[in-house]
Amino acid sequence: MHRRPPTLRLLPLIAAIAVVGGLAADAVQDAPRKATYNELVTLFTGWRVFEQPALLDGAPDYTPAAMALKGEALPSWQARLAAIEPSGWPVEQQVDYHLVRAEMNGLAFRLRVLQPWSRDPAFYASVRTSQSDTPAEEGPTIHQAVRLWKYSVWPRTALDTPSPLSQDAEKALTAELRTVPPLLEQAQGNLAAANARDLWVGGIRSFRDQSAALATLAKRTAGSGTELHQAIAAAGKATDAFAAWLEREAPKKTGASGIGREHYTWHLRNVLLVPLSWEEEVTIMRRELARAHASLRLEEHRNKDLPPLDPVSNAEEFARLQDRAIRKYLAFLKERKVIPMRDYLERALRERTSAFAPEATRNFFAQATHREPMTLLTHFYHWWDTAHLEANPHPSPIRRAIPLYNIWMSRSEGLATVMEEWMVHAGLYDDNPRAREIVWIMLATRAARGLSSLLAHDNQVTMEGAGKIHVDWTPRGWMSPDLDLLGIEQHLYLRQPGYGATYVSGGRLLDGLMAERARQLGGQFSLERFFDEIDNAGQIPVSLLRRQLTGDEEVGEPGWR
Repeated sequence: MHRRPPTLRLLPLIAAIAVVGGLAADAVQDAPRKATYNELVTLFTGWRVFEQPALLDGAPDYTPAAMALKGEALPSWQARLAAIEPSGWPVEQQVDYHLVRAEMNGLAFRLRVLQPWSRDPAFYASVRTSQSDTPAEEGPTIHQAVRLWKYSVWPRTALDTPSPLSQDAEKALTAELRTVPPLLEQAQGNLAAANARDLWVGGIRSFRDQSAALATLAKRTAGSGTELHQAIAAAGKATDAFAAWLEREAPKKTGASGIGREHYTWHLRNVLLVPLSWEEEVTIMRRELARAHASLRLEEHRNKDLPPLDPVSNAEEFARLQDRAIRKYLAFLKERKVIPMRDYLERALRERTSAFAPEATRNFFAQATHREPMTLLTHFYHWWDTAHLEANPHPSPIRRAIPLYNIWMSRSEGLATVMEEWMVHAGLYDDNPRAREIVWIMLATRAARGLSSLLAHDNQVTMEGAGKIHVDWTPRGWMSPDLDLLGIEQHLYLRQPGYGATYVSGGRLLDGLMAERARQLGGQFSLERFFDEIDNAGQIPVSLLRRQLTGDEEVGEPGWR
């Protein structure tokens, strides 16, 4: 039987609970009671309102006093959830219950351990230039971020062209940008006691990038009104001043940035609902790193008499290569009946074609795509997920609202990554054996960065040391220490526990799900059915996906504790 998780130890409640949550003292129940699914939905709706911060000078309020109020009020929400007994509900509704529980645990973890508002300067980089390929932005993301890619002056995809802002859009963007100066003024006070050196130093790049984005925005909106120009200028000035402050203060920062293995494991099991520990993820990363390298050497030996797979040399060749790859990949999926062929598949891939990169500026992923784009197109299941969410909103109001705190990472990043290898085994590169080498190189770099991120969170290595592991264990020198990608990835994984390893560990959990679903269905199993079930379950952790598809209440039991 499924065992209910213990509620976190309750913090003292104060009268502010009535203000932030509209809760009465009798809402706290001594024991679980039978309740309806609609009661869970009502609780979830109120919870999402509570999770939003109050405003201070138009910007989200992350001051110590505001966060203390959140911490004091949170246990009453957890108690209300714990008072609901979902065991008699359909499995899909029980899954929703655990999603709500994970979100509440996520806020508890942020308040107790992660505290991005007081430890992580990059948390305040609120101007976002590109849509994430995941259900929401990776890592701790500020509420009410300014997402430039939602505006017509900032093309969202490779198929979009910029166009002038409408009057309403100009007004909206002006209002959003006006929050930047008060937010960064608040941030200096909130970060006053911060001492996590790698988080601090890594944050400097975030504000250099934000400054550059605002300068580009100023050029793209040259024909707009005075108020928008003033808002952009003020945001740029505040951003530059904040970056300068970070640089001045950096030499004083001497503390560790990792959260430690105990906190890491608690977060895995109680927020991400991943039934693993820090130690188990280390074992998986080491095993996968060795497997990737050994598989690469065997594949290279198998292909030793074949010509090398050289990169294309110019933009025209690269455009033709990407076009052929998209057509070939989609044809393969259709002919082999691998996945359901949905209307949005081709457009979603064409929207994400990339520009040619000269050799000197070619990062790891460009090294792969300039040789065989399909090696990354397989990872672009991400963009099919995005399109599916838009075309087929989940019937559950809880799953329609994307889970907070990157709870979806094992499913989203795990599936995108394991697709790379699954398609090798399905025969995608049977006519291009050298491309299989690239897939093993990609697994090697993901395992190396996953391992290095785990060691960084245990404070065994600094962010620089983690980067060195990443570089040293990526074959063929494709992970350059001199390009931005290395620092961007390592900084993200230090900011968001669990993310660096989830690409690989999530993939291995999905291997297990496929194995169990095939065993369960026998002759009724097909890849097409399996992917359809995954698509329609929503962006939920693999442990919950497994529970829903197999109906096994014991699946992922460590994740419930």
